[in-house]
Amino acid sequence: MPCISVVIPAYNAEHTILETIESVQNQTFSDIEIIVVNDGSTDGTLDRLRNISDYRLKVFSYENGGVCVARNRGISHAIGEYISFVDADDLWTPDKLEAQLNALKIYPEAAVAYSWTYFFDEQAGDRIPGHPGHPAFFEGDVYAALLQENFLCNGSNILARRTAIEQVGEFDSSFPHCADWDYYLRLAAQFKFALVQKHQIVYRQSTNSMTSTKIDGIERQCLLMLNKAYQAAPVQYQHLKNSSLCWIFEYCTQQYLQYSTDFRGIQTASKKFWKAVRLRPQILLEDYGQSLARWLIKRWVLSLVINIGVSNLE
Repeated sequence: MPCISVVIPAYNAEHTILETIESVQNQTFSDIEIIVVNDGSTDGTLDRLRNISDYRLKVFSYENGGVCVARNRGISHAIGEYISFVDADDLWTPDKLEAQLNALKIYPEAAVAYSWTYFFDEQAGDRIPGHPGHPAFFEGDVYAALLQENFLCNGSNILARRTAIEQVGEFDSSFPHCADWDYYLRLAAQFKFALVQKHQIVYRQSTNSMTSTKIDGIERQCLLMLNKAYQAAPVQYQHLKNSSLCWIFEYCTQQYLQYSTDFRGIQTASKKFWKAVRLRPQILLEDYGQSLARWLIKRWVLSLVINIGVSNLE
């Protein structure tokens, strides 16, 4: 029986799946099974998988059900004592599983280990592993901190004890864009977390796939998820809701600033930012809030200069 089950949901991932699996195969901890759930792919994903020769690889094909359903199906096939997840376009550094497993052995009261994230955008000219995200240092009871922001950043991060996974149940497909945050919150409500103080997850971002419609959809799903979370949260945590909402609007501001190419997107970013400020004015005194404000001003000025230049040409 393998020690760790690695679950990979894959939908139309022919361009990235081999690189993702290679990063799992190259882990310094090798007592693993690699479970790929082919979620109704219509491209060459399955052909790529058929060409991999590794006794640890198990491929299961289903009709398309979405990433949450695929993860749940992967869990149903997992037989390891520990379970980890990686999306079919993300990567791990070679020591990811070994370091997280060691963290859980050192801290036996914890049921979940997490690491820090690199952000990689090939379209923006990044080179692997990308740029390191801001590190979080929460450990032990992380529930209050995780209510206020998803500091784990993505769905390719954790290593969890199988017993904890079985206790919290399945990923909720009601909000696929933030189902990982919901799942981490449900784990944090019952179990302690261990931290590996290293950047070990390479989270692939795609500029071409992000649109204003998609950002709006992410916002709606996050708000829906947050309402669910606070309905379940004990009374002593209810005062944190404004901070949680603030983080969502800060995130949406960042997304609009990063991916918008027109003046309308900058206007929308401004609205999201001021929603965040009204919820928690002290963000204007914090590094991230100040960074967003400077970025917003630069984009405003640049947009105005471009519009003036276009008007003069006309």
